[in-house]
Amino acid sequence: MAHGGGAQQKTEAPTPRRLQEARRRGQVPKSRDFAAAVVLMAAVILAYLLRGPAMENWQKELTWYFSNCLAFDLAPEHLPRVIYDVARGAIWMCTPFFLALTGAALAVHLVQTGFIFAPEVIKPNLERLNPVSGLSRMFSLRTLVELGKSILKVTVVAGVSYLVVKAHLHELLLVFHRAPQAAFGTVTGVMLAAAAAAGGTFLLLAVIDLFYQRWEYMRSMRMTKQEVKDELKQTEGDPLIKGWQRRRQRQILLNRIRQEVPRATVVITNPTHLAVALRYDEKEMSAPQVVAKGAGDLARRIRELAAEHKVPIIHNPEVARTLYHQVEIGQEIPVELYQAVAQILALVYRLKKRPV
Repeated sequence: MAHGGGAQQKTEAPTPRRLQEARRRGQVPKSRDFAAAVVLMAAVILAYLLRGPAMENWQKELTWYFSNCLAFDLAPEHLPRVIYDVARGAIWMCTPFFLALTGAALAVHLVQTGFIFAPEVIKPNLERLNPVSGLSRMFSLRTLVELGKSILKVTVVAGVSYLVVKAHLHELLLVFHRAPQAAFGTVTGVMLAAAAAAGGTFLLLAVIDLFYQRWEYMRSMRMTKQEVKDELKQTEGDPLIKGWQRRRQRQILLNRIRQEVPRATVVITNPTHLAVALRYDEKEMSAPQVVAKGAGDLARRIRELAAEHKVPIIHNPEVARTLYHQVEIGQEIPVELYQAVAQILALVYRLKKRPV
């Protein structure tokens, strides 16, 4: 026999309290790639929608500047004013574009993490300056995974962009024989097509990364059985924990119902509010055994599974109530119910022998 109490494996799903504490520390599942991909696609869509008006404005501004550049007074005392006028025009044209992208970035952040305020993130932490910790993070498995993902993303996105440009190569070669405005339109169209293809590919990879980051986060938040027990002791009166316990118990019951009802001998109901599944094998059991029971929605689920797997359903309110309230799952029925249950089983066996 092996000795020693090694570290327990983290096999349990994180409790709401653990997730809440992690969120308070700023630890939430998020994908930087997803945010970048959404902003990139927003930029491409915006550029496509505004390409007509934007090109006209840029063309007017550039024409005016090139037509009047020789008339500018570039004396040192007037140079700041000239730079201000030029910059103001450029900023004025780009402001709606940048505001839209900022809105997209904020929206995707809220979608991923919701509103979060974590003062602990900005607190000084000398551990971050520790070179040993920095080296261990640099050569960790997570870092290698991120490096592999980055190489894959760059390769795929660059490959898609190359294929799009290659498909339009003939058009690009002809721009030298076209008027400047037509040539500019062709080049802009190809650039938008390449950006859209690259952005769409990047977005697809980013969605995969988003699901991966959430899976990895939940995996890193797992707890040992002992950690769950200790936390439940500390937070026994917490409504959040009680709700989590109820959901967990309900899930355990549903799993047992799905497993045991198809193998049951009979389901006894009252007929709508309660349902109890019995199993009896005279070669293995001394008395019938309650393998599943439930009230309300659980009773309805038991009846549905019984009908689906052709397990007989018998309506007997008195027996159903007694079994539900007095016999726990996994226990054999009490002696005082032998006769009533025997009559039900006899009816079931007769129904099974009856020709269809």
